[in-house]
Amino acid sequence: MKTTIALRNTLLAAAFVLLAGGASGSRAQQSDAPLVENAQVQTRSVAGTLAATMAAFEKNAPNPMWVGYAVNAVAGQHSICCGNYNDGESCRKCALEDGDARDAVKAKNEASKSPLRLEGKRRLTVLFRLQDKQVMRVKVTTEDCVLDAGGLGFVWLTNVKPAESVAFLGEYVRDENLGGHGRHSVGNEALVAIALHDGPEAQVALESFTAAAQPEELRKQAAFWLGVARGNEGFTALQRMAKNDPSTEVRGHVAFALSVSKEPAALEEMIRMAHDDESGHVRGQAIFWLAQKAGKRAVSAIDGAIANDPDTEVKKKAVFALSQLPKDEGVPKLIQVAENNRNPEVRKQAMFWLGQSQDPRALSFFEKVLLK
Repeated sequence: MKTTIALRNTLLAAAFVLLAGGASGSRAQQSDAPLVENAQVQTRSVAGTLAATMAAFEKNAPNPMWVGYAVNAVAGQHSICCGNYNDGESCRKCALEDGDARDAVKAKNEASKSPLRLEGKRRLTVLFRLQDKQVMRVKVTTEDCVLDAGGLGFVWLTNVKPAESVAFLGEYVRDENLGGHGRHSVGNEALVAIALHDGPEAQVALESFTAAAQPEELRKQAAFWLGVARGNEGFTALQRMAKNDPSTEVRGHVAFALSVSKEPAALEEMIRMAHDDESGHVRGQAIFWLAQKAGKRAVSAIDGAIANDPDTEVKKKAVFALSQLPKDEGVPKLIQVAENNRNPEVRKQAMFWLGQSQDPRALSFFEKVLLK
């Protein structure tokens, strides 16, 4: 379970991924363009479609290069820089050629030079690294992130239509299907970029990845981003998945996606899953993630599972969920279960987690039991 919590934290961190110049780097003239350092920046307008323009770059680029453009970001996004969510006042610098979170550095001086949008929607910068006549990486940042292109060529595209951007990125998601390629695969990076696009096209694309005919891993990843980035529309899609997806593994992951949603109704759907889903695995997952939400409604659902669920394994997962609650809530309830539950396996589980708590009330309980 500790591994599961660590995975949740890693995914959340990744969720907020989420996402004309000279040698020293200066900003292209368009207000959407980020500040780019260590690059020769060219600005070009999309010729025909985005797909045709990118195909021409892939075919003709003699050396590795970066191509980028801007679209509106989905509502609620903060600063995104090189895989980092930044909730501070200063932006960060992203070294594109080193590009993961540990290579992002504070850039307070650059922050004063960065484009500052005083009104309107936050803009999302979508970046592609081209090499060997193909796209090798996809990255997303917000417009306040300073980019270091590592001496490579950098082309900034204008007049990109959001619908064409979603369609272009979607082809990489479908081609790769995310199976076994890891967080930095082109398909997964393209999925993240779509999730952070504003507009109905992005929502439709994400929901298309949750269809029952799609691979399970793709459905699970799309569910996560529906929860973390897409607000009420994302919640509605997750609710449908929770009721209709044929896979118990996917529905269990939907419980996780609901746990990271900010929609108030997500808690109610998790409670429904914990109570009504036909699969003990799914009920157990819903109970586990309910514990991460805490609150009176979540605790009531966990208590209900311990008392009423017909599956002993689900009851045991509910006991573990109690151990995840704040100690002033969880420890007294664990003691109550250990003293009073009729199922010996459930009592044993409660005592185990009391022992792990290192809480003085647990020690007093054990002394009381042993001295009887």
